[in-house]
Amino acid sequence: MHDSFVHKGKRKILVEYLREKIGISDEKVLKAINEVPRHLFLESIFEDFAYEDRAFPILAKQTISHPSTVAEQTELLEVNEKEKILEIGTGSGYQTAVLVAMNAFVYTIERQKELHDFAQKKLRELHLRPKFQSFGDGFAGLPTFAPFDKILVTCGAEILPTELLKQLKIGGKMVIPLGKTDEQILVRFTKISEIEFEKEEFGAYKFVPMLQDRNK
Repeated sequence: MHDSFVHKGKRKILVEYLREKIGISDEKVLKAINEVPRHLFLESIFEDFAYEDRAFPILAKQTISHPSTVAEQTELLEVNEKEKILEIGTGSGYQTAVLVAMNAFVYTIERQKELHDFAQKKLRELHLRPKFQSFGDGFAGLPTFAPFDKILVTCGAEILPTELLKQLKIGGKMVIPLGKTDEQILVRFTKISEIEFEKEEFGAYKFVPMLQDRNK
């Protein structure tokens, strides 16, 4: 698969949809989504539908999120250039690529080995490589590289992974889907001090569950 004029045209339509219908107003987010070829992060049978606002199955029984979900959670993160961002759940690498395209320094973790390997190869091919890509347990974060300006959790967590909050800078933000069912609430935490956090809640979403350890 390659990135054709047809794909680029479909991306422009998707960006207009995200701006007009979903209400995404952060132009940096929209620019990154316009640049990143989502169809290359999917199986080829879904290529024709890659720029519709749909989730698709990927390796290891996981899913790639709706473009609107990627856009909304990225907008909530309030990404600035050269910020250190920890991403929990690399998946196929699409969300990672969007953050890298926004000129952030991305550190990403994936617990499924085949997804980690797929994303690593794909991000290298597209010259959208994160600063550090890890195969490991997302609950543990990456304390070696902490603190982070922002943390994005791309999978639903039943309980708040407090270790991740410890790895956030004062003034930093973490966006995470929280909830016990298959429908989570997207939550943004802002770190006010080492023991104080502001919590904001945004709409219900469906994410794959956040699991501990790692799968070979």
